[in-house]
Amino acid sequence: MSTVEFVALAVWIGGLIVIVASVIPAVFNSFGMEPGGRFLTRVFQGYNRLLVVAAGALLVTLLLRHLVPMLKGVARVGRAELVVTLVMVAVAGLIVFVLEPNSVKLQEEAFAVKDEAARKAAYAAFFKSHNLVRALYVVILALAVALIPIKLKYWMNVKGATR
Repeated sequence: MSTVEFVALAVWIGGLIVIVASVIPAVFNSFGMEPGGRFLTRVFQGYNRLLVVAAGALLVTLLLRHLVPMLKGVARVGRAELVVTLVMVAVAGLIVFVLEPNSVKLQEEAFAVKDEAARKAAYAAFFKSHNLVRALYVVILALAVALIPIKLKYWMNVKGATR
């Protein structure tokens, strides 16, 4: 089970780091604002699908470890791990199912507006939403990184106890 959990965290963390560190700069340096924004919308939609799978894997393994604590070599679920995982998954769900779709809608509206004053207002609304989504991506990234040593602590205790 720990392998599934660490792969899920690798996808969660690695995917976002790759997007932020290399994909976003390459896209905006190559395509410009509007086509780049549309392209990155598709990139994040793909990442969000992976995020849902990773969150599902984390929740299923957490539930299995909680329900079957007597399995030899399986770490128990600690309070810190439970809280961090649930908050992380809840915030990811908020991003994926509520905030990101709204942000995409606002982005498309901003791209469609022709009048300069209305376009500025539409972009302001989009960037307000986009900045919140971006900040929450950083929050779930930090939580995922924080979850690694928490999981390792429990996993190492179990591995040490089974020797």
